[in-house]
Amino acid sequence: MMMIEQALERCKSFIDCQIKATQGPTTGARRAVERPVVTISRQTGSGARTTAGLLASYLNEHLPPAHCSWTVFDRNLVAKVLEDHHLPNHLARFMTEEKTSEIDHAVREMLVGQPSLWDLVHYTAETILRLAHLGNVILVGRGAVVITRGLSNAFHVRLVSSLEKRIQRTQEYYSLNQQEATEFVRKEDHQRERYLQKVFGKVIEDPLLYHLTINTDLVPCEEAAKMIGQAVIRRAQP
Repeated sequence: MMMIEQALERCKSFIDCQIKATQGPTTGARRAVERPVVTISRQTGSGARTTAGLLASYLNEHLPPAHCSWTVFDRNLVAKVLEDHHLPNHLARFMTEEKTSEIDHAVREMLVGQPSLWDLVHYTAETILRLAHLGNVILVGRGAVVITRGLSNAFHVRLVSSLEKRIQRTQEYYSLNQQEATEFVRKEDHQRERYLQKVFGKVIEDPLLYHLTINTDLVPCEEAAKMIGQAVIRRAQP
């Protein structure tokens, strides 16, 4: 919980910094600059969280923003959506990338006035687009690859890995036994596939959604972050 709160504070600082940057003095000679945004789609246990953090560090060093540091939005994105749309914190449990019962949400909406599944999806998309337009962000999951597909400043990445390696990483990260980690990986993968298919009508494994797909069995996270960073830098050059 403490780590999530700290991550959210960094994200709040990022938003405040970006807003202040856009409120500075302007001249007729200055034109609007589209700041890059990276989306990362991933198989469970492929090292997305580690890669995203390393990518932010790499870009802060090699493509430093004029005003604000590169920031990763992963689990903290849900908290940002709730804050943006003034929603109660307990709704966070309904905002996972998983199969959700539309009937359950419809009944809940009628009985207690809470937003439906599609309201929550809409709020999430709004926040993702807002962050993408600000730029200098790395968005992990939540359908960001589809939501931002019309933005010329977006660079889309898919991280994949063998089931064996992903189970091993999950065991180490969550301190699970092999059976627990296997069930966790399979469930998470299935939920993410269903989320993208159900909400956006897209197949998460479709290679045409991504600029770059990286196998983290063969390319370590450090090298993957550098590869992505170099590609983003090349695209950002005039």
